[in-house]
Amino acid sequence: MSVHIFYGSSTGTAEGAANAMFDVFAKAGSVELHDMMDGEIDALDPADFHVFSCATYGEGELPAGSTEFFEELLEAAPDLTGLRFAVFGLGDTIYVDTYNAGGKTIVKHLTGLGATQVGDRFEHDNSGTDDVDEKAVEWAEEIVGQI
Repeated sequence: MSVHIFYGSSTGTAEGAANAMFDVFAKAGSVELHDMMDGEIDALDPADFHVFSCATYGEGELPAGSTEFFEELLEAAPDLTGLRFAVFGLGDTIYVDTYNAGGKTIVKHLTGLGATQVGDRFEHDNSGTDDVDEKAVEWAEEIVGQI
């Protein structure tokens, strides 16, 4: 089994979290890192496991490259039955109404196409004191135990 880690980042934090998770997921198999801005929806293979590390941008939207990735995916509307995924969301609680909306959007889109979420969606709070990369590694270790 391969693990595909997709990241959607505006400031680089979600990309950094994805990089921090890389070695953890390598324990489960081969790992590939994808910037959603590159639009690699063909990498969504039900035979593999998929991880999404994504920020929330603006008024609760996905970062620009991630928006295009999911627009292309929703337009193609493939049957993702059998595809398993996990989401590491990033947000800031000072934005109460849109906190971690990016991660929630990813879950909605993927499950809407038949995919299955594994584990709990993580919600990192940029206003908190937790180091995002440390939390990404801890969360990834939990997810590896579930795949």
